Amino acid sequence: MQTSIDAAHEEIRDNPQPRTRPISGEPGGLAMTAGALAAAANKAQGARQGTMATDLAARAMGIHWPTGFEPERADLFAHNETVVEASCETVWQHIVDARAWPQWYPNAHGVRLLGGAGALAPDVLWCWTTFDLAIESRVHEFVPNRRLGWFGGAPGETPAFYHSWLLAPEGDGCRVTMDEAGVGSGAAAFRRADEARMHRGHALWLATLKWVSEGR
Repeated sequence: MQTSIDAAHEEIRDNPQPRTRPISGEPGGLAMTAGALAAAANKAQGARQGTMATDLAARAMGIHWPTGFEPERADLFAHNETVVEASCETVWQHIVDARAWPQWYPNAHGVRLLGGAGALAPDVLWCWTTFDLAIESRVHEFVPNRRLGWFGGAPGETPAFYHSWLLAPEGDGCRVTMDEAGVGSGAAAFRRADEARMHRGHALWLATLKWVSEGR
């Protein structure tokens, strides 16, 4: 299993850069190589800075956002989607089995459901670590096999994030959409540090969800 997860992680590795070969034996070859690398870095930086605008333009209009977490008002936002070649019922079971996330999603650690819950369900509360942050989350919306939404934030503090899932049958598979909005100073700081980080993390989540749901 680990080999396949690593392969999915490699597939979406952060901003892969093209390799540039120095032009040996020619004056200025090293300078040309450095110039090409600088141009590539600038291009990647520009792409990172535009990630949130691109995600906002592509966001799923069918998601139910709680008051205060509307994407157009968010300080941080990420939109990701994919088509999984499995039923929405199969995909849903992997999403709500939160205690198993660390087995297939490398960005989830120490998932601990509270109150004796065995899986995500209405109002279930849980603690976990993601993006190197300790998070306390609570289920807000729960429509089996179709919709899931939860609040998240630092333990004991007012929630600063709202994470949503939207599942829709598509042919013999399932279109899975994941949107998340963050508000407040913490979300703004996360964006300033690396605007595309949440998008990349969620891309990995969908890639590994696809892998585990399709039984690969």
